Amino acid sequence: MKESIIKINYLYNSAFKVETENNILIFDYYLDTVENGSKNASNGAIGEEDLASQKQILVFVSHSHPDHYNRIVLKWKEVNPNIKYILSSDIRIDNKVDDIYMITKDENISVGEIGIKAFGSTDLGVSFLITLKDTIIFHAGDLNWWHWYDESDEDNRKQEVDFKKEIEKLKNERIDIAFFPVDPRLKDSYALGADYFINNINPQVFIPMHFREDYNIIKQFSKKHREKDINIFEISRRGDELSISIKK
Repeated sequence: MKESIIKINYLYNSAFKVETENNILIFDYYLDTVENGSKNASNGAIGEEDLASQKQILVFVSHSHPDHYNRIVLKWKEVNPNIKYILSSDIRIDNKVDDIYMITKDENISVGEIGIKAFGSTDLGVSFLITLKDTIIFHAGDLNWWHWYDESDEDNRKQEVDFKKEIEKLKNERIDIAFFPVDPRLKDSYALGADYFINNINPQVFIPMHFREDYNIIKQFSKKHREKDINIFEISRRGDELSISIKK
């Protein structure tokens, strides 16, 4: 049985670099600076050495909020002209760039051998279900059970209904690796959506996001699910790396 390694780097907030045998996927890139050292994925940002890869690079942007989308990603084509972009249709592109795929909720597209399906969000844009050769990846974007303490009960109830409706659509999908919000700004409700997602979708690997640099909330969340048969990436810094072994 052949083994394939998937390498994942936490960049910042909801941004990750995912490297497989043949592809590099970059999600919701935002912060384009590093605190120390060279600019590369191991330090939490994408640099020229990351972009110079001979592997197929796909850049995903779930929506236009500035903490999920930095226009610098479009300039990466100057370093590697083979980069392809999968962008939510709410994003406006001022200057035409080749190899951009605009995608809307419930749309399916293929980029080479990679299948991409857009699911909805409870905020702006889309979430992504990505089918690779041996692995299925879900990146939630801003899909979450948002429960804000300064919002009305009616608004929070609508958020719950909309969220559960979207998760229902995912129940028939196999998901190996899931990137999903665990947002400390929601206070005691920080894990409402993530708990529901894990209990209903049961991914093999769960990767928290949308927490910026509040690494304590990740430890707290991981401790909650310690008894479950799930691998939770306890991110502790920008550039932090997880290697996952996939048996073929």
